[in-house]
Amino acid sequence: MESQHILSVLQQIEDGTLDAQTAYEQLKISPFEDLGYAKVDHHRGIRQGVQEVIYGAGKTAEQLEGIIQSMLSRQATNILITRLSQENAAHLAERFSITYDKLSRIGIIERREKLTASGTIVIATGGTSDIPIAEEAALTAEVLGNKVNRLYDVGVAGIHRLLSHVEILSQATVIVAVAGMEGALASVIGGLCDCPVIAVPTSVGYGANFQGLSALLSMLNSCASGVSVVNIDNGFGAGYLASMINHIGGNER
Repeated sequence: MESQHILSVLQQIEDGTLDAQTAYEQLKISPFEDLGYAKVDHHRGIRQGVQEVIYGAGKTAEQLEGIIQSMLSRQATNILITRLSQENAAHLAERFSITYDKLSRIGIIERREKLTASGTIVIATGGTSDIPIAEEAALTAEVLGNKVNRLYDVGVAGIHRLLSHVEILSQATVIVAVAGMEGALASVIGGLCDCPVIAVPTSVGYGANFQGLSALLSMLNSCASGVSVVNIDNGFGAGYLASMINHIGGNER
């Protein structure tokens, strides 16, 4: 990993086995690698604690391959690719060790199971149709080192389904509520729990839902305290934010 490389160089300077000029030559290429079509940010993990995540939509298979090769050259593992098409996933599978989930369109290169936070993230959906976005959040959180519990199809149309899992909800460090239609799930969960709730509006719904805008506005106007909202269908953003919260407060719960 890049941070380990920098620490190694600094240790060699401290030990007197590496001179400053040589150390400079080794470190000056570290911040990013310019591939022409992409500038791979090798210092993302040092600045933010998480290495760069690849957004797969709109990239060719060859571009994805080049970015992955660049990251692997720095000993990266658990390389996360979001919105990855099945066609590009098949191309990458011929060249790399990839785990691909076609439901969420998440690809993971060189996956390694790890748990770096003691808290639990709960991912809940209003309906089965919301699962693709929920899985994007769940897999993102798992790759980032979190324990994830899934509660699917527990929407307000049958509120008893959600209430039967109150114990699981009460033990969560952070909850991601994924729902389309009118987006009421986030408010209900926010009124039941004492942890942060991240609401994810989805584009699931009938005509007047305006491709998720109705759920987005409902969630933004939630009367429950402690509910924040990400953009429509942004499961990745919710999973990433949930991981950040879990790593800050996970050891205290």
